[in-house]
Amino acid sequence: MSDSLKHECGIAVVRLRKPLSYYKDKYDTPLWGVNKLFLLMEKQHNRGQDGIGIGCCKLDMPLGQPYIFRRRDAAKDSMASVFRGELKKYNKMVRKGIFDPEKPETVKNKFDFGGEILMGHLRYGTSGQFDSGSCHPYLRRSNWPTRTLMVMGNFNMTNAGALNMKLIDRGQHPVFGTDTQTVLEEIGFHLDEHHTDLYHKLRDEGIEGREIPEMISEQIDLPTIINESAEPWDGGYCISGVVGNGDMFVMRDPRGIRPCHFYINDEVIAFASERVPLMTVFEANKEDVHELEPGTCTIVRRDGSMSNQRFHPELPKSPCSFERIYFSRGNDPDIYRERKAMGAALVDQVYKSIGSNFDKAVFAFIPNTAETAYYGFLDGLRLLRRQQVRSEIMDACAKGELTEETLDNLIMRNWPRGEKAVHKDIKMRTFISQEKGRAQLVSHVYDITYDLVKEGDALVALDDSIVRGTTLKESILKILARTNPRKIVVCSTAPQIRYPDCYGIDMSELGKFIAFQAAVNLLKKAGKSSVLEKVYLACKSELDKPSEERVNQVKGIYESFTDEEISAEVSRMVYPEDLDWHGEVEVIFQTIDNLRACIKGPCGDWYFTGDYPTPGGFATVNLAYVRWFEGAAGRSYDLPL
Repeated sequence: MSDSLKHECGIAVVRLRKPLSYYKDKYDTPLWGVNKLFLLMEKQHNRGQDGIGIGCCKLDMPLGQPYIFRRRDAAKDSMASVFRGELKKYNKMVRKGIFDPEKPETVKNKFDFGGEILMGHLRYGTSGQFDSGSCHPYLRRSNWPTRTLMVMGNFNMTNAGALNMKLIDRGQHPVFGTDTQTVLEEIGFHLDEHHTDLYHKLRDEGIEGREIPEMISEQIDLPTIINESAEPWDGGYCISGVVGNGDMFVMRDPRGIRPCHFYINDEVIAFASERVPLMTVFEANKEDVHELEPGTCTIVRRDGSMSNQRFHPELPKSPCSFERIYFSRGNDPDIYRERKAMGAALVDQVYKSIGSNFDKAVFAFIPNTAETAYYGFLDGLRLLRRQQVRSEIMDACAKGELTEETLDNLIMRNWPRGEKAVHKDIKMRTFISQEKGRAQLVSHVYDITYDLVKEGDALVALDDSIVRGTTLKESILKILARTNPRKIVVCSTAPQIRYPDCYGIDMSELGKFIAFQAAVNLLKKAGKSSVLEKVYLACKSELDKPSEERVNQVKGIYESFTDEEISAEVSRMVYPEDLDWHGEVEVIFQTIDNLRACIKGPCGDWYFTGDYPTPGGFATVNLAYVRWFEGAAGRSYDLPL
């Protein structure tokens, strides 16, 4: 992706269904669960880069013995650091005789992560702090296991400000700046309430104090706690948590915005943000890995019993389309097919752009996430050319003009030529991400293969999405221009990103989107600047309405122009300055209709269409415009609405 779009988070949960001795006997290690957690997280490492956290809850620990643990790290290479550190501790304890790995019960008693419930979280922070304290899982401790709570998730609540105000109205003192803390405290509040009610009921019945914890653990009603906690939430989320007694849950937002999958056999219950890691780590077939139904919560009790219950009425699904375009790993069979289809869907636009001449064009992609779409793009180009050749051969036959020279021209020449024209220096990119404000360095993230492009050629580069256009102008186009093509065509498998996201991806400031900037420029050029203030007043008015009545007034910015007109203005805006090269630049975007045709099933496309799946989305987009118009920076969904 040519702009620095922030990754969302990923989760991994491993719940062992057998005693540790079973895994020691069968797999020769009591750390089978820890190993599986590490692999699930490593297979999703593309989703989180700046911090990780792992947690463990042990079942049926004797009173007075620790039972819940976590490690978090936001340093470079935190994944390797955390797991290497735990393995080092394990081996050191074995050498010192603190426990015997041949006796798994001693591992459980002494090693922090020798438990049955293991949780892992990958974080790519999009706001707030970037230290270990901001990494999941979050832990709410108590000397009652049934009031102790550990929570992690892949989510963003659009109404975090309002949720914090709700806590304040109760008399609580929330920690602002993170909706994770808000979610933790909301669930924790209802857990406390439920626990207190049970305690008073049992105490009044004359139950002895020592017996009360066990009875509370048996009677605790986790489904009700989840229902009460989630009632005010507006956002996209996949949240997992464990109570100190060993009851755990995984829940998914009612619209299915954020992904969640699970795998079950007689040894393990496992959850992950992506399907393929579960298939790979547990050597499972595609049919054995299931999607958690939106609006439901899977609960696994400490005794291993499992249930799935709905905490919200069923709603139309709106899964994040950026999962399909960019985030999820391309080795998922459905993702792979859809990304190839997205590439192929651009063929007609590109063919027209290059002047219908394959012989004078080089086709490439901008690494690395666009590679799968590029294969589909080439397939589509070749299919088009085969159809042309067949038609021309049939015409020549009908006219009696089919000659060897004609066949040579049709079959041996003018075929789509795919090349590795662009290279990305990952090490350079990593370095720059740690050193802000290095514009000159950014221009060298990409490099080219020299002498591939000949005089008079068009160079076509496929990317998965174009958000801000900054990298395109400051780096990619400058380096592509060094090949001296007659024309550079950059095509995006995603449509024009016109509206902010508020459900997990950090695309929140409207004024940074190149498509929005282009529409504003066109309004000013057309003498329609008054539209900007008109939309501003409409957005402010919208924010005064009840949340369920709000609509997206920012659509008014785009109404006067076609997609092609906005794309043409984007092409002009990203044209690199101060170059000797004077060729043409054209930026092509996927159409909404083609995107929906490529993605089978529901398609959450609010970034492109402005059609948000929740009331919080409409509040966010209107407030984002108000903040842009008033010159204020920052994420609109960080504020009370």
